[in-house]
Amino acid sequence: MLRGSGERDLPIGWRDDVMSSELKDVRLSVIDERIKNVKNVIAVSSGKGGVGKSLVASALSLTLARRGYRVGLFDLDLTSPSTHIILDVGKSRPIEDRGIVPPRIHGISYMSITYYSEDKPTPLRGVDFSNALIELMAITRWGDLDFLIVDMPPGISDATLDIIRLIKRSKFLIVTTPSKLAFETVKKLIKLLSDLRVEIIGIVENMKIKESDFIKSNADKLGVKYLGGIEFDEGLEDALGDVEKFSKTEFFREVWRMAGELLRALASGAQ
Repeated sequence: MLRGSGERDLPIGWRDDVMSSELKDVRLSVIDERIKNVKNVIAVSSGKGGVGKSLVASALSLTLARRGYRVGLFDLDLTSPSTHIILDVGKSRPIEDRGIVPPRIHGISYMSITYYSEDKPTPLRGVDFSNALIELMAITRWGDLDFLIVDMPPGISDATLDIIRLIKRSKFLIVTTPSKLAFETVKKLIKLLSDLRVEIIGIVENMKIKESDFIKSNADKLGVKYLGGIEFDEGLEDALGDVEKFSKTEFFREVWRMAGELLRALASGAQ
């Protein structure tokens, strides 16, 4: 499946014309400069949409910021961004200063395509999608951060491959629901990440409605840490757009607990 012998080689099928053009793209070296002072990059990903990936990314960013860490949240779900709704970013805007400096939202440095697309659709694909993603990554100045949380587009897409190529030390946190169909797509994502030797820090099971060890047992079989399950929270919908209400939900409390596990796992891995 892999081409070459690099640490994170691209899957066969990636277009050679894109590769050759990007070798000449000076923005790629700029991206390295933009994130050189970011200690940890966590890509929150999922096999499919509708599993609560953006909710987990938003809650995780808030919990880490409230624990005193310097946190950035980068919404790279270019086709259907939603973290700006969850966090109610209001009329905040980035500042232009030798690039783009993200505004601070609830103690988080926040960046999203919605600052430029507003509520209009962004129907990008292929090279155009990659180009937009690279541009956003190249112009955004994150400064010194302990964590940069990246809200990924769902599934296995150009964005997934781009993040793996461009941020070589990114670690993936995978979100799924208890559904067998949802986990089937997760297995493919895990296979891809494993083949590319990308670290997976764990799986979060969201929207549990009954006791079942299906996700945990399958995660164990795949050698991926199961961070825990979050029961379906009927009050979550009414809390979206109100950070104080959001912070009092059972969903948020469970993410807070999982963040503690995640921090311990990262600390033990660094030793």
